[in-house]
Amino acid sequence: MNDNILDKGLEKTKKGLFSRLSRTVMGRSKVDDLVLDDLEEALVASDVGVDTTLKIIDRIQERVRRDKYVNTQELNRLLREEIEALLMENKSAGQLIPFDFSKKPFVILVVGVNGVGKTTTIGKLASRLKADGKKVMLGAADTFRAAAVEQLTIWSERAGVPIIKQTMGSDPAAVAYDSLSAAIARQMDVLLIDTAGRLHNKVNLMNELSKIRKVLQKLIPDAPHEVLLVLDGSTGQNAYQQAKEFSRATDVTALAVTKLDGTAKGGVVIGISDMLQVPVKFIGLGEGIDDLQVFDKKTFVATLFE
Repeated sequence: MNDNILDKGLEKTKKGLFSRLSRTVMGRSKVDDLVLDDLEEALVASDVGVDTTLKIIDRIQERVRRDKYVNTQELNRLLREEIEALLMENKSAGQLIPFDFSKKPFVILVVGVNGVGKTTTIGKLASRLKADGKKVMLGAADTFRAAAVEQLTIWSERAGVPIIKQTMGSDPAAVAYDSLSAAIARQMDVLLIDTAGRLHNKVNLMNELSKIRKVLQKLIPDAPHEVLLVLDGSTGQNAYQQAKEFSRATDVTALAVTKLDGTAKGGVVIGISDMLQVPVKFIGLGEGIDDLQVFDKKTFVATLFE
């Protein structure tokens, strides 16, 4: 994780969180119930989420009881340690690109509603993987919007990777099948498949994703190897609601949280990771191709609280 990009990308979240924490401890010397009540409000306002916030407050409360006297200067350290511990309980890989490349091609099905930065995330990930020496292919299975196929084509050209696509309105599962067939034939390392970003009709969404999964498994029994859900971090708790809905529709195995650079709601990463127990593997911190960062929990928390 590039510390400079991370620091800049989380600037608004840091300012928002620290201004609230400062007001919480202002004029107080001891961490008591009133301080913890204000801390609870500060975390909820940072979009950490109510359930995760209560979990953090309970843990801090237990440490305050155990240590008898904890002053407000120590509160920042306690909060940092408890958030880090919470994230570390949700086990996930922390390597440069957190995928199992022993499976070839490694098939990643990318899901998410329109507008969250799904296609852009695919393009940036393809570019990163290629720079890491991997042979990458894209599959344009979002056939309901011509703009989606066009945008993915632009990214394939920008990243210098091949793309499999059909005309608008084609069967998404057929595109996914053709993409995997081509990836196998060309001995690709990674196949990234874009899907339609529809959530208003959950039955259609579930059926479509299920059909895509079935046709992929005709070629590779354990495909897709990853279902990556892309969420817009700037929407706060709405992102968490989307994550719950998609988790009901398909087996989401990883998360990418985008647009964190333009919001003070970066705390949503903590809440989503904790409540869904699905690892956040990538965070988006800007428009640049290098602004998609592999999520490192310790570095993320250290940057928030430095």
